[in-house]
Amino acid sequence: MVHSYALRPAWTPLTIALMVIGFIVFWPLGLLMLGYIIWGHRVPELRRHFDGMKSNFGSEFRGRSWGCNSSRGGFTRSGNVAFDDYRERELKRLEEERRKLEEERHEFETFMENLRRARDQEEFDRFMRDRRAMKPGDEDKAIDL
Repeated sequence: MVHSYALRPAWTPLTIALMVIGFIVFWPLGLLMLGYIIWGHRVPELRRHFDGMKSNFGSEFRGRSWGCNSSRGGFTRSGNVAFDDYRERELKRLEEERRKLEEERHEFETFMENLRRARDQEEFDRFMRDRRAMKPGDEDKAIDL
């Protein structure tokens, strides 16, 4: 049950008084209270966000046994041999697919680097050609441009 006098994020006499007292006693407390008044309505939203982050972080490690109890494959056995074999095969297949994608990414990065290098070389060669083509008396004209 929520009482009507509960501290809520709004410009009420209670929150304003707490903010002023906070600034008088220790200015970060007043600043904290001001932030609560302005953005306090987002606290449940932030709490859900951080709870979601915690559950996502925890789910990364669920289903894996990291201690001495780990069975083959580095994950906890389900008790069903057929399912565990299937899961092991699929994980190996996915790992192989991930490895192939990493190789393709590396090849593409190498291709792009070579493309950049060729473009840079072409621009440099054009610059040198233009520079050599310029006559000794034309240097002053080039500077004026």
